[in-house]
Amino acid sequence: MSSERARPAPGSGRALQRRLGPVKPGAGVALGCIAAGALICFSMPPWGFWPLAVLGVAALDRLLAGQPAARRLRRGGLVSAAWLLGATIWMWDFSPGGYLVANLIFSAFYSAGCALTPPDRGRRPALVGWLVLAGYLRWRFPFGGVPLATLAHSQADAPLAATARLGGPLTVVALVAVAGVTLSLLAERRWRGALAGASLIALALALAADAPRGRDVGNIKVAAVQGGGPQRTRAVGTDFAVVMQRHLDATAAITQPVDLIVWPENVVNVDGRFVDSPQATQLAEVAREHQAWFVPGVVEDGEPGEFLNFSLAVSPDGRIVDRYDKVRRVPFGEYVPLRPMFERVAGGILPSRDARAGTGPAVLDTGVGRLGVLISWEIFFEDRARDAIGNGGTVLLNPTNGSSYWLTIVQTQQVASSQLRAIETGRWVVQAAPTGFSAFVSPDGEVLARTGVSERAVLVADITTREGRTWALRAGPWPLLALAAVAVAAAAAVARRDRPAPAVFRSTSDLRIVDTAGGDGSGVSDQRDRSGHRSAGR
Repeated sequence: MSSERARPAPGSGRALQRRLGPVKPGAGVALGCIAAGALICFSMPPWGFWPLAVLGVAALDRLLAGQPAARRLRRGGLVSAAWLLGATIWMWDFSPGGYLVANLIFSAFYSAGCALTPPDRGRRPALVGWLVLAGYLRWRFPFGGVPLATLAHSQADAPLAATARLGGPLTVVALVAVAGVTLSLLAERRWRGALAGASLIALALALAADAPRGRDVGNIKVAAVQGGGPQRTRAVGTDFAVVMQRHLDATAAITQPVDLIVWPENVVNVDGRFVDSPQATQLAEVAREHQAWFVPGVVEDGEPGEFLNFSLAVSPDGRIVDRYDKVRRVPFGEYVPLRPMFERVAGGILPSRDARAGTGPAVLDTGVGRLGVLISWEIFFEDRARDAIGNGGTVLLNPTNGSSYWLTIVQTQQVASSQLRAIETGRWVVQAAPTGFSAFVSPDGEVLARTGVSERAVLVADITTREGRTWALRAGPWPLLALAAVAVAAAAAVARRDRPAPAVFRSTSDLRIVDTAGGDGSGVSDQRDRSGHRSAGR
């Protein structure tokens, strides 16, 4: 028999370590972090290959495995920066500095969550919990939050989107994270944990299929008007009379009877007050001509230094019967928080006036039912949809204006938000934009019609008014936030319990070795220790 040990195939151990073990530090790790972030980025609209989000989370889990807190902090920050910088590149066109600062802040949320995620036992539930908590924080802070390029958006056309009716978009975020760590467990061949993750996803999908989703109570024919025109425009230099005329011309092309006509956000721009303006007369004539309820988007002057952004309900006889003023404003787009401070460093690119925030419920009363209204940016916030439905909204209208944005990233993510809002509320969503995208979205989140960019178009569809509340409407985000907090706390407790106890050191002055086999009577042995060195003694 040969005395040589069997040797593994060259590189086999290293290959296994690369596949299963923690990633080694260095340039390769940085590229791995960027690749993981890019996977999540390209799962977002407009690219929209949703499985990439799961792969990105799985890669993030492997990058954190077995690493000290400082490395987890850096790796989580690099992954989230690659994700967010790519998926919000449109912000560069408005303010390169703002783009970088905003994404630095939001990346820091995820980076901190990764640093607080245990490196070994408890890592996976903690990572799921932190992705939920950091995501929600980004949706709310600072300045009201920026819920763009979220993990939920990546799944708007995926099977997991249906779970939004259980607990809103945070449910989708949580399940994307669960799917990612489940994939990581499969890579390690940890079958029991992978089975648990897959079972949780299957249970959520089964519950979503059977969960309450509202019921039809009526039918209306709706026309969503898109006047068309160029993209990437700015308010300064825009001829608002031309913008309004485009929408008047498009509306004139409606030849069939309709119950409701929806115009986009702020395509009617008035100097002074709207009620006494020539535009008020023109809009009344539109409603009378078509004998339809009419919801146009209007901007008027307010007090010095401010303006008002609202939607109106105009009756078929031309009377204004209701009004909703936009509540949630775009930070640095419609108002400047901490204006004196920011004007010192960026005064030239900031809007000169602030929109006054509305305070009323997000509904308009009409003869075809109470209509929920989420103006533009508000469609990204699930609490505005809950306000609309909680106050009796039977459909959701989303008059918006994306004509100032570079590329189509924001517009496609807005359609994804409309899909999520439709699923979580069980309502139709009608989106109307002056230059795209306008769309009809069913209560199951299916986009049944969508315009192109810059084209003049009118979408007409028969939709249903609906009642009833989903679980997401009843509970809001709080159950998911509580579960995420419990997962994080439990994982931290497990990590603390598994942490080895610190070694106890004693000074040699506390040690005394008695020579029982004879010696000089001093009580100190002159024997050598097991290693062959003379023992220390006094």
